[in-house]
Amino acid sequence: MRTNKTKRHDNQIEREVEKSISKFSQHMMSNSKWVKLIDKFVQNTSLILKVEFKKVQNDQIGELYLDEDTTFGFDYWQNGFEGCNSLGGWLTFKEIEFIIFPEIVNRNKNTLQDLKEIEKLINSVGNFSLEINQENLKLNCYKE
Repeated sequence: MRTNKTKRHDNQIEREVEKSISKFSQHMMSNSKWVKLIDKFVQNTSLILKVEFKKVQNDQIGELYLDEDTTFGFDYWQNGFEGCNSLGGWLTFKEIEFIIFPEIVNRNKNTLQDLKEIEKLINSVGNFSLEINQENLKLNCYKE
């Protein structure tokens, strides 16, 4: 059961997110686009080995945890993630400024992910703002 204190905290976070995203002139992702994209990632977990993200409210970089058991059977999946990230707690899609797929997943084990294949996978879902270089593939969710 949600307490008044929890509701106030949630409302404060919502206000912080709205204030943070107001600085961007272009909002390039919708919740439905996110769901399609994440669903495609879950279907291709052998390709998607590591996904990092940046929240709009701060400079923290977190990691999304997606595997073949990630499901979308709950109402909240239409708006975000619960407990599927390294920063903990609830993460709404609109909080994500960008996601990054680093080429090097684990330097010690020499584990790499194929950025060109990930790019093809993303493009199979739709049009996205992508930047690719030698080190990573970046999907922008907002532009200033």
